[in-house]
Amino acid sequence: MAESPNIARVAALIGDPARSGILLALMRGQALTVSELAAEAGVGLPTASSHLAQLEAGGLVAPRKQGRHKYFALASEEAAGVIEALSGFAAGLAAPKTATGPRDPALRKARVCYNHLAGDRGVQLYDSLVARGYLSVAPSGLTLSPEGWEFARGFGIGPEDFLGKRPPHCRECLDWSARRSHLGGRMGRAFLTAIESRGWAHRMRGTRTLAFTAEGERAFAAAFPHAARGG
Repeated sequence: MAESPNIARVAALIGDPARSGILLALMRGQALTVSELAAEAGVGLPTASSHLAQLEAGGLVAPRKQGRHKYFALASEEAAGVIEALSGFAAGLAAPKTATGPRDPALRKARVCYNHLAGDRGVQLYDSLVARGYLSVAPSGLTLSPEGWEFARGFGIGPEDFLGKRPPHCRECLDWSARRSHLGGRMGRAFLTAIESRGWAHRMRGTRTLAFTAEGERAFAAAFPHAARGG
């Protein structure tokens, strides 16, 4: 037992309402100050500082300094993956009487989930890659097929971008609103970066909403056509 992963410690850290509020705020992908996180969690500055010290010691957040200012962000993609998985699991515990996930239609359509595309558009991207055989789902995880890498190169994404980085590069995430999978991990981040750099969509300031332009909608639909769903 002594050598087993200490999931109880991690669970206790995340289980506190104020700390979970801090972690969910950081899932936007932005580095935030102590005062900003205190406001997000609904606690005072000393309490927020104490929570952040505990989260840092637990490997969930990491400080970043910029000049005289100190910010906090999620410590790693692994930490983000834990929060994503718990968010999806918690949302599905009870049979919902209303629509799951955010009420805002724009957030449901497309949003940033830490560092990748989520919402209806995120699910569309994932389903399209799987349907065309570009993304292979196996017991060991997700991977791009040779055809998938050829497709990804059209977005400026190549295997050389992942050299020296630990697998898996593709991560399957349960979407909070759609309750279906979207693409996370480094590959999910790479596709989101490509979508933004092409000007197809941009992040709405102060929110996780990703707003597509009319031209971006058309380009996205052409690149990631809806997959036929069996039923």
